[in-house]
Amino acid sequence: MSDCYLPRLGGIEVQVADLVRMQREAGHEVEVATATKGEPLPGVHRIVARMPFDLPVHPFGVGHLTRLMTSWRPDVVHVHTGAVSPFAWMGVRAAVRAGLPAVVTVHSMWDPVTRGLYTALRLLFEWHRWGLVATTVSNAAARPIRAVAGRRIPVNVVPNGLDVSGWRHVGSGARGHDGEVHVVAVGRLAPRKQPVRLLKLLRAARAKVPPGVPMRVTIIGDGPARSSMERFLREHGMSGWVSLPGRHTREEIAKVLASADVFVAPAPRESFGIAALEARAAGLPVVARAQSGVSDFVRHGEEGLLGATFDDLADALATLIADDELRERIAAHNRDTAPSVGAWPAVLEGFDRCYAQVRERGA
Repeated sequence: MSDCYLPRLGGIEVQVADLVRMQREAGHEVEVATATKGEPLPGVHRIVARMPFDLPVHPFGVGHLTRLMTSWRPDVVHVHTGAVSPFAWMGVRAAVRAGLPAVVTVHSMWDPVTRGLYTALRLLFEWHRWGLVATTVSNAAARPIRAVAGRRIPVNVVPNGLDVSGWRHVGSGARGHDGEVHVVAVGRLAPRKQPVRLLKLLRAARAKVPPGVPMRVTIIGDGPARSSMERFLREHGMSGWVSLPGRHTREEIAKVLASADVFVAPAPRESFGIAALEARAAGLPVVARAQSGVSDFVRHGEEGLLGATFDDLADALATLIADDELRERIAAHNRDTAPSVGAWPAVLEGFDRCYAQVRERGA
């Protein structure tokens, strides 16, 4: 159950589609219900309403989903939500009405506003009494959920899945051209990701790097913040060394990472950081926020450098750009050591445990 699904190509959509594929390969029978428009796909049920806007919502979703679940009688309902996912939560309500066990995976980091919203909904609907089992993608994302859910709802950490072997040694070839350091970032250019703040970070780091060290930056992705980013680059004379090539396929991203030296993921509310995990698996040192989900697989000084503040991140990025020895030491470690999280067999096993747990709670 997910508001968003293919053909949309955000983080949740791609991760849920990959999970469906891997679970089917593992022998599960998986059906998908979504409010996202699109062409028919096997086992995907699109519950789409005629609305004056193009958003994956449905005003009568609970009724439709209750009838669907009553007909299916699945062993478990697995609901995937972002910060606020009205259709997905209608799926939770429908599962409760149908008497079916439900696992809820939260893919986003709850900020103070979101925590306040779910606290209010808990008081209004008492969703903490519905017998749910929750999962989220990192320890950082789990903390605010546990604070709101209390003891009645177990909150498990099951990371996003990644075919780690597909990214190993992507970046093991020769890097650098005449001493140039190539920095890469990947993500949707949306305001909540603070992409303009990323540009400010790059500008601050460039000011800290010795003038004789050349660097270039590639920011892969697209979204509503692109125009403001392009304006910032022009106003600050950064267009010559920072490029915005747009959205790339996974294969195209792998080619960019093969020529990269450092990956930067500075979003403070990054619940997991699948792009950062791909870069780390490819052998790149990663610069990220210590408070984000990236810290589950990047240790400071081992797989990259972490910073708690903007200035910390600027210092960390400048250090990796200027210090060839440190950068290569971390890169060698990342190339020789597989990431500790994200392998699909462990992810599938984690969800299987959650399914068993929620079925036991309803027994």
